[in-house]
Amino acid sequence: MKVAAPAALAALLVGIALAASSSRPDGAAADTGRFVPWSGSETPPLALNDLSGRAHALADYRGRVVLLNFWATWCEPCRAEMVSIRRLQERLAGKPFTVLLVNHGETRIRVGDFVKREALALAVLLDPNQDVSRAWRVRVLPSSFVLGADGRVRYTVIGEVDWSSPESVETVEALLR
Repeated sequence: MKVAAPAALAALLVGIALAASSSRPDGAAADTGRFVPWSGSETPPLALNDLSGRAHALADYRGRVVLLNFWATWCEPCRAEMVSIRRLQERLAGKPFTVLLVNHGETRIRVGDFVKREALALAVLLDPNQDVSRAWRVRVLPSSFVLGADGRVRYTVIGEVDWSSPESVETVEALLR
């Protein structure tokens, strides 16, 4: 029995190591099974200001596929996911596609400092009271929603995903057709 316990523990540790090594080095997973079709009847409202105080509403993006990502500067998976979101935006440059990053409850100064430090060239919207996050029922960060050009939510993604993976790009590009 003494030999079996260490062997079982070793097998468990090998399984954990294999699972960890199968994910991307930046920590993002490419599991498109996490693109859950939207089950809500209507798209929740969204009207927020960006870092410069400019107002944004979903109606402004009608005719474009939108990746709406809820995140926070203190959220490690959110920060790791930004790299692949940036790659997706670059890959789809020139197409009717927009990324909107909705910060979850932090101050303009904190978010602005993060955006400068990371050189983020994406639209960053502020949700200081988390009203929009509540309307979208965001309970986990990061949480993302992919909207079709008609303004309707098509997919929900809870947690970190590799947005630059072939599977993720295919999912988004299918909405561009």
